[in-house]
Amino acid sequence: MLFRCAGGEKLGYVTFSMFSSMWRKICQTCHDDASKFVRLLAKPGCKYLVVEDFVYFVQDVVDTHPGLSFLQEAKEFHSRYVHTVISRIFFCVNRSWSGKITPNELRRSHFLQTLLLLEEEDDINQITDYFSYEHFYVIYCKFWELDQDHDLYIDRSDLARHNDHAMSSRIVDRIFSGAVTRGEAQKEGKMSYPEFVWFLIAEEDKKHPTSIEYWFRCMDIDGDGVLSIYEMEYFYEEQMHKMEALGIEKLQFEDCLCQMLDLVCPEVPEKITLHDLKACKMSDVFFDTFFNLDKFLDHEQRDPFTNLRDPETDGPEMSDWEKYAAEEYENLLAEVGVNEDINYEDDFEPDDEDSIQEELVSPGSEFLRQRSSMPRTTSNICDPYYFRNGDLHF
Repeated sequence: MLFRCAGGEKLGYVTFSMFSSMWRKICQTCHDDASKFVRLLAKPGCKYLVVEDFVYFVQDVVDTHPGLSFLQEAKEFHSRYVHTVISRIFFCVNRSWSGKITPNELRRSHFLQTLLLLEEEDDINQITDYFSYEHFYVIYCKFWELDQDHDLYIDRSDLARHNDHAMSSRIVDRIFSGAVTRGEAQKEGKMSYPEFVWFLIAEEDKKHPTSIEYWFRCMDIDGDGVLSIYEMEYFYEEQMHKMEALGIEKLQFEDCLCQMLDLVCPEVPEKITLHDLKACKMSDVFFDTFFNLDKFLDHEQRDPFTNLRDPETDGPEMSDWEKYAAEEYENLLAEVGVNEDINYEDDFEPDDEDSIQEELVSPGSEFLRQRSSMPRTTSNICDPYYFRNGDLHF
């Protein structure tokens, strides 16, 4: 950042006078870390950051952080990791949904504090906010599983298969309606990889403020800022049809509505606002009731005492996203382990790159080390060299 801002990108070098002149100007106009960060990364004269401004910054993390050294020989995955991190940054920091991160938004977030951890922590997976490689691995695997035609976009039918069709078709339609998408880069009827990052985090952590806003936008069909009885009934109707098809005793909408109103306790009776959902602390139960039958049934059957914990002895509680990512990562590694036991000796050609694999030793790099045990006929992301002629485009 400092090198580029001082003019090093154009000249290929930076002198002391170039650097000191640049730094004096920044200190004269920027009086805290947030404003300095924006000034260093933003385009000249711009007072906010967009997605493109973060690319070379996160790429620098890939190139220099010891916890990502195993990725140096797998450059095909660099852009995917970079844009996963950037999407997560905007998900958490860009509270205005504008696609432009301002100094004020940085001040209200913990992003800059997380950046400091990169200097102190060699294990990138310990930095679960934004930069965890394991989290990237989980997100990208989920994306690749759904993107059956590998056109680097997910359509309605692809997304409907997520978690074995757990989500209702009506909420999937709302996602693709434009309720939670923006910008000229959006493609009608398609979901890009960065959009999928937002979807997956919102789906697995419905208590996060951005997740609550995400699903509220989807359920607020008329866009009046209030979830009416009609809108709730519209989404719950499909849940009842699913329960009937599965032979599950269904809860009538009137009874469900009473439960949800008691759960949320809206300030205005029978009208639920975004503020009400953020204040109730049980937004996950509310949203799952209306469009995720599997999770709704899980909430119904769960023992309320199973999650009781002592903060003093158990330490900080993991977020729902962190719990999901940790569990899915273990499942994915177990699948790789099963594949490792299968003999594919007759299916692949001799490899001159075996020496590379010995260096891919970081936790989370297991899928990068499986090249010699994966069949050439399998379109599997476990092979970092499989995508020689293709890459994700953002």
